[in-house]
Amino acid sequence: MSKTDIKKGDEVVVISGAEKGKRGKIVSYNRADERVTIEGLNLVKRHLKRTQDGQGGITEREAPIHRSNVMLGSLWDARRAKKPAKAAKK
Repeated sequence: MSKTDIKKGDEVVVISGAEKGKRGKIVSYNRADERVTIEGLNLVKRHLKRTQDGQGGITEREAPIHRSNVMLGSLWDARRAKKPAKAAKK
């Protein structure tokens, strides 16, 4: 396992994948698998079977993302301040 610089409650930016460029707050961090769950991002649908206690149906919840695909928001902003935006190609 590598040294970690992120923790629950930090604001992060997704740097690769389907949610690239989006920001969110870390809800949970699994150190063993090195996966983070980010509030409101990487939503997946889960099909729940009806039970005696509750009704079944389809629900949406956040799925974990590997920590290598996220970066602290403060580091992302510092990087953006150093590099100017790319000019549009003609």
